[in-house]
Amino acid sequence: MRGGSGVAEQAVIVERLEDTDKEKKKKRRSNRRSKHNSASNSVNEARGESFDSLKNEEKTKSLTSSMSCPSSKQQGLEIASNEQTPDRASDVAFSSMPTMHINEQVGSGFDDTAVDVGGRSFSKWCPEPIAYAGSSKMYIDGFLPFHQVEGFARKKLFAPYWPIEAVNDALEKGEAFKALFRVNAHNRLEAYCKIDGVPTDVLINGVFLQNRAVEGDIVVIKVDPLGLWTKMKGSNGSSNNSAQVEDCNLVQEVNGLAGNSYKGKGKLHADCEYADCRSGVLLGKGFYDETQVTRTEANNHVNGHHQSNSDSLHMGLFPGQNEGINSADRLAVMTSQFPLKRPTGRVLAIVKKSLRRDAIVGFLNVKQWFSYRELNTKDAKKNSAIFDREYVTLTPTDPRFPTMIVFVRDLPDCIKKRLEDGDVTIEMELLAAQIEDWSAESPFPQARVSHSFGRSGLLEPQINAILYQNAIHSTDFPQVLSCLPNIPWEIPPEEYQTRKDLRDLCVFTIDSSTAHDLDDALSVEKLSKDSFRVGVHIADVSYFVLPNTALDIEAEIRSTSVYLLQRKIPMLPSLLSENLGSLNPGVDRLAFSMFWELNSMGEVLDRWIGRTVIRSCCKLSYQHAQDIIQGIIDVEKFNTLEGYPQLNGQFELKDVIRSVKCLHEISKTLKEKRFNDGALQLESSKVVYVFDEDGVPYDSRLSERMDSNFLVEEFMLLANRTAAEVISKAFPNNALLRRHPEPNMRKLKEFEAFCCKYGLALDISSSGQFRQSLEKIQEKLKDDSVLFDIIISYASKPMQLATYFCSGDLKDNLNDCGHYGLAVPLYTHFTSPLRRYPDIVVHRTLAAVIEAEELYLQQSGLLKVNKGKEVSRGFTGIYFDKEAAASPQGKEALSIAALKYGIPSPELLADVAAYCNERKLASRLSDEYTMMKLKG
Repeated sequence: MRGGSGVAEQAVIVERLEDTDKEKKKKRRSNRRSKHNSASNSVNEARGESFDSLKNEEKTKSLTSSMSCPSSKQQGLEIASNEQTPDRASDVAFSSMPTMHINEQVGSGFDDTAVDVGGRSFSKWCPEPIAYAGSSKMYIDGFLPFHQVEGFARKKLFAPYWPIEAVNDALEKGEAFKALFRVNAHNRLEAYCKIDGVPTDVLINGVFLQNRAVEGDIVVIKVDPLGLWTKMKGSNGSSNNSAQVEDCNLVQEVNGLAGNSYKGKGKLHADCEYADCRSGVLLGKGFYDETQVTRTEANNHVNGHHQSNSDSLHMGLFPGQNEGINSADRLAVMTSQFPLKRPTGRVLAIVKKSLRRDAIVGFLNVKQWFSYRELNTKDAKKNSAIFDREYVTLTPTDPRFPTMIVFVRDLPDCIKKRLEDGDVTIEMELLAAQIEDWSAESPFPQARVSHSFGRSGLLEPQINAILYQNAIHSTDFPQVLSCLPNIPWEIPPEEYQTRKDLRDLCVFTIDSSTAHDLDDALSVEKLSKDSFRVGVHIADVSYFVLPNTALDIEAEIRSTSVYLLQRKIPMLPSLLSENLGSLNPGVDRLAFSMFWELNSMGEVLDRWIGRTVIRSCCKLSYQHAQDIIQGIIDVEKFNTLEGYPQLNGQFELKDVIRSVKCLHEISKTLKEKRFNDGALQLESSKVVYVFDEDGVPYDSRLSERMDSNFLVEEFMLLANRTAAEVISKAFPNNALLRRHPEPNMRKLKEFEAFCCKYGLALDISSSGQFRQSLEKIQEKLKDDSVLFDIIISYASKPMQLATYFCSGDLKDNLNDCGHYGLAVPLYTHFTSPLRRYPDIVVHRTLAAVIEAEELYLQQSGLLKVNKGKEVSRGFTGIYFDKEAAASPQGKEALSIAALKYGIPSPELLADVAAYCNERKLASRLSDEYTMMKLKG
């Protein structure tokens, strides 16, 4: 009962807070019109008072906007720090004409104070001209037009990062969380952090609470107390704060904070109305200082003093609710109890910097710099003296990244010369840059420009820029070719002795007509009236890509092949991907093969997995296979039609036609069975572009998938599921798997409401019910394909990304290992090793299982006893022998095989999975950005 009363009491607290919120909103609305009318006057009055007070001081010093970078003396340890120490903007300052003066004593009072307002007290400011003392000039949009730097007493704007000891202690005790930092592309001041086990992302709102983190960083965050949580967007009442603050406004905030000119800002912003709930310090005139709290918290962790888990999380859980539940689970409980509230928090430290920091693409803003230089042409000596302290700003093309400053002296010579020559067209150049530094004293990071891609209006520079900002390697492979055999190459004789020879089996490939990297082939044999043996044969790439070789390292770095328009950036050299490893017709090739004995119901009766030698008899395109399915191709017509493939070996066309039709019927049964088990499929048309001879797109069309596509897909899914099952049972802590989390429930409910608005019933209780509902909607909207396409597009938005993971990371949470879309408990990638690095890792693991199985059978003497007979396979067969795997002989065999094939440890495998996820996302974004450029 104590837990129940606690929840009730908590609900009352939240309700009162919400009532207070509504009252304050009413007051703000009533004053909005009068504030709007008097905005400029009040701002000028406030600034005038500040400057009048400054004039009364005896000691003055220069002060301008504090665009600066970290000092080596900064308190606290920056966990993810740069090894090099570039020139820091914190060692200099930005001055304008005329110089703004401020009292020395006032300035020193802020030296060690990091004012944290979370981007909230200023989030509704509008861009306004800034007037500087003693000047009649107004500097529009907050940017100082004369970009020169001079000595400056540093002022901290951000809280210092927690030391590594404090971070580790907070993570261990559940008082902080490690998370991936993601920025809203439509509003950079909104960032979200996903905590494992918590259904709702944590909002990090405003540049100050984001504490210099950028898109893709791995950060450590602390969650705010419940009273500071914001309302979900779309919920009744005030919506989630969407602070529309531009970088120019940030400069205004900096000027106000550094100058200590608080007058005219006597009350907290609406988003900080619960600031008194926080264990912080409210400064006079409504500014919130969290620096002292941050340092105290960090020092407490280092000294061994810390709050209890429940207190530090401020979750509001009452006695009786905390027992036997960890911090993430408590947070998950709170989000479920208050579904209209979104948790908020702040960044304590950056534990791993994003690769995107080194791959920024943007434009220089040089017009103001040109104006400044023109004004100072009369004093040539001064010009040459201050040139090294001048800077320009760089605006990234990706809106998730902040404006950056670039010192003119650090620009490449070719760009610097154009700048000195007054070439205004430099603003049209796409430039590559890296973030070098971002200190607690600077509102903007400092960047260095490395080179130019060319004019932004041309397609080729834009594609090269997209590849660069997603860190996609597009160079050749000269340094790794020594790892591959020379051509012509033949399979070594010993491989024929240790592998199953399948060259007499009718095996063929089905792929796109333009494909040259053929990594999968199919076969089928009829065993009886109601049973078949289906084979999937995958290129044995792991035979050539050995662990820890130069080729393996390069493949891991690339992680995936990237396809952009008519351009392919391969993961592996063409010598391997299109020759040695590709399952080209008419030549012997090494393969991994899986066979299943299936009945007419699509049930697996038995299976065999092993390394083989195959010889494909035919290369079919998807259109070829579709024509066979539809009866367009038959024996009589085949020789008279142009463009159809050539047969190799002893097999005839009738063998291929019979196999394709048989596989098609089996695939339909498997697909129906899979959908009956709850699988989901969101089909939408794909835009295909048509190019001229010069590679320039001139037209586009919609492309629909055909039955032949689904035929291949069904057997690839079966092979991937089988591989996942085998490797996860043999190596439960060392299997590289792929999971697909359940959809974002809030977005899914929004989609449900959208469908309800149009009178369309939607059942979201499971993936299977979801799919059936969409099928009924499709039937209902058969005469309105446009609306149905909109619905399918909307339906995909709640879906989360599928990701790779190490099985050992989720061994205690098996429910999180499943694949929502496929409705299967285990899944991995096995069928595309020529273009995906995770598949190579899975191949090695599978090879280790096969090797361990052979060793165990030899040690147990079963191979001698059953010589000449089919031996029951306990590790790769349909029934896994747990006792054999757990026996001393089994453990030894698995250990020896794992060492031989280089199976990574769980820790290393987790890193590989995380990196492959990042590279796969980068590949996807590159494709999407390229499509956007074409449409634009």
